[in-house]
Amino acid sequence: MKLAIRKVNFLLLIGILLSACESKADLEKAKQEIMNVDQEFSDYSIQNGVREAFFAFAHDSAVILRENSYPIIGREKIKNLFPEGKTAGVSLSWKPIFADVAKSGELGYTYGIYKYTTPDTIMKGTYVSIWKKGKNQAWKYVFDSGNQGLGDQP
Repeated sequence: MKLAIRKVNFLLLIGILLSACESKADLEKAKQEIMNVDQEFSDYSIQNGVREAFFAFAHDSAVILRENSYPIIGREKIKNLFPEGKTAGVSLSWKPIFADVAKSGELGYTYGIYKYTTPDTIMKGTYVSIWKKGKNQAWKYVFDSGNQGLGDQP
């Protein structure tokens, strides 16, 4: 009887350890997925324009916060925030530098640096995006905000 209990306890312990390792691996995979989708978002912005990118990668209930503005809520309002089509000499690109994911694996965030280029100006800043698994398990941003101005890196 004692041997059977020890075997059951041993098997339970192995199961717990394996699930913990699997969970940690799943979270690392999810972090990398978010980093990748954030970079794809930037690449899409360069190739197709800011308006199309912010619409294509937005969750239905996405929110954008911008300076001197009330929150912009929902994909359609977000799409209308930006000028239509690609504007010559205007681009917005960014580079995610960190990601983290909730233990559930369904919500996470990225932050990084961006560069906004116009024919007259180059502006740099920082941003944060919060990501959620949407329909068909695709990551979509639910929140985006940025801060203009970027000093020297510490």
